[in-house]
Amino acid sequence: MDEPMKKLYRSRSDRRIGGVCGGLAAYFSIDPTLVRLLFILGLIFVGGTLLAYIILMIVIPEEPGE
Repeated sequence: MDEPMKKLYRSRSDRRIGGVCGGLAAYFSIDPTLVRLLFILGLIFVGGTLLAYIILMIVIPEEPGE
């Protein structure tokens, strides 16, 4: 049987700033805290993560409302 296609959205319910981490966590079925932690570690050690977050916030559509 075919599974419905998963779509990536910014989360409306699990958001701290823009809902990007909550949406990524829902898409990959992982804990949102882990995604947020990875973004913070990337910001500290790699740099450019803030720019990536802003781009994702612009590119990923918001989760459809009820």
